[in-house]
Amino acid sequence: MLGTPELLIIFAVVVLLFGATKLPQLGKGLGEAIGNFKRAQKDSEAQAMRTEIDATPRVEGHPSERLEHPPK
Repeated sequence: MLGTPELLIIFAVVVLLFGATKLPQLGKGLGEAIGNFKRAQKDSEAQAMRTEIDATPRVEGHPSERLEHPPK
């Protein structure tokens, strides 16, 4: 886990590399990337659920018509 001193050093390096004027643009881009990732993850999970539901075998007939024990 990163502590406060480590985070401050990372922040200082980022400011030195990109400059203070680029930081808002970097933050916005990072936020959009995270949002896109979460959206894609939700879409993927929803698709997996639809596929799972479609792959579930369906039993034909009314429950009273089904046999309790299969014939031997």
